[in-house]
Amino acid sequence: MKLLPAAMTAVIVASLATIAPAPTAALAADVLLSQGRPATTSSSQGQGLEPYLAFDGNSNSRWSSQWSDPQWIRVDLGAAAQVNQIVLQWESAYAKAFQLQTSNDGTNWTTVYSTANGNGGTQTVNVNSSGRYVRMYGTQRNSAYGYSLWEFKVYGVAGTPPMGGPGYVLANPPVTGVVPSTYNPPHRYFHEFQANCNVTRDLPDDPIVYPGLAGASHMHTFMGNTTTNAGSTTASLQSGGTSCIVPGDKSGYWMPTMYNGSQVVSPIGPQVIYYKTGVNDYTSVRPWPTGLRFVVGSPTASASEFLDASVEGWECGESFFNADFPANCPAGSQLNVRYQSPSCWDGLYLDTPDHKSHMAYPINDICPATHPVAVPMIEFKMAFPVSGNMSQVRLSSGRGYSFHYDFFNVWEPAVLARMVGHCIVGGLQCDARGYDQSHPERGAALNEQYQLP
Repeated sequence: MKLLPAAMTAVIVASLATIAPAPTAALAADVLLSQGRPATTSSSQGQGLEPYLAFDGNSNSRWSSQWSDPQWIRVDLGAAAQVNQIVLQWESAYAKAFQLQTSNDGTNWTTVYSTANGNGGTQTVNVNSSGRYVRMYGTQRNSAYGYSLWEFKVYGVAGTPPMGGPGYVLANPPVTGVVPSTYNPPHRYFHEFQANCNVTRDLPDDPIVYPGLAGASHMHTFMGNTTTNAGSTTASLQSGGTSCIVPGDKSGYWMPTMYNGSQVVSPIGPQVIYYKTGVNDYTSVRPWPTGLRFVVGSPTASASEFLDASVEGWECGESFFNADFPANCPAGSQLNVRYQSPSCWDGLYLDTPDHKSHMAYPINDICPATHPVAVPMIEFKMAFPVSGNMSQVRLSSGRGYSFHYDFFNVWEPAVLARMVGHCIVGGLQCDARGYDQSHPERGAALNEQYQLP
């Protein structure tokens, strides 16, 4: 996650920590919380110097900022955590004056360490704080160059978000006692199945972000459940119909509406929504609970954040890896996008106030300890029938990199369990019926009416 606009926020000054004289590793009870987590920054010097490279565990890759003050880089730990130690591995362009800060909301910051005499190298700072976000806020560079970090490591104890409260929807029952799987199963090139669902409607509604508030959202294009609107609940969706080929999939899927000038551009025919493994141990993937919901991506994402989560960005003809719409697409071609969801769940909540914190992306193909439950990874594969001059093409949420989508799980539990078990856990490349043409001997998960046999 990258390149959000810089913002000066009020800083609540707390007790200052001191640089530890010798330690190079965190205390035994602490774990590395930051590796592979989403990163944002006030600026990046260019391609190959993005902020996520400071959190990739590779001391040969780095983040570097623009050549001005102030600059900052922050990491999202995914959930509130106890932060006990921060290690900064500086490149030759380091911060002479900087602060280390924590935050629960990414807006209000508490300073836990401050210095005006930084010496670069590897700095190990012991702190005693908590928060979901950790930031290095640099105010004076040691040279004319920017700020540059090989690695930015945060150690501590993964926390648990508050039980209940506004915006929290508890799972009933919660899934507890799960340890992230490190098992390396037999190799399978595929472990997936498809949901094929048609567009049903366009509405300025979002029952996850703006529940009960009709017209409060930008326009969305809905697929799957035929009744989805601002007032939708688990119960109302279960009573609704579906445009998906599988009658047991009454889930709600929606994304920002595309326009070409003032004309709505809707995907035509069944759209492919892949259900895959996002972790190495595909045998550990289990179905979501009914009512689980989340938002993937953000309408305020930067171009680099969008490219982090999308598979190949926007594509048409021979043009790939575009954060924004290509300037032109070959006549008669389609504009395509593929975008992947988190595949690790905390086991506690069906929803959280930001509609994201209960979900996380794997780290090195393993679920983090904060989100140990491996669930299917959704990959939207949308095809929009628009070509030629693309200068008037836009999304209701903004530029091409504002693409995001929402998911509200209302699969019939037995049908979803059968598809996950047969196709993902079984290591097959299944169609919407749960049939792998390369392995006909394995049969299909569903009958010819796409129902349980």
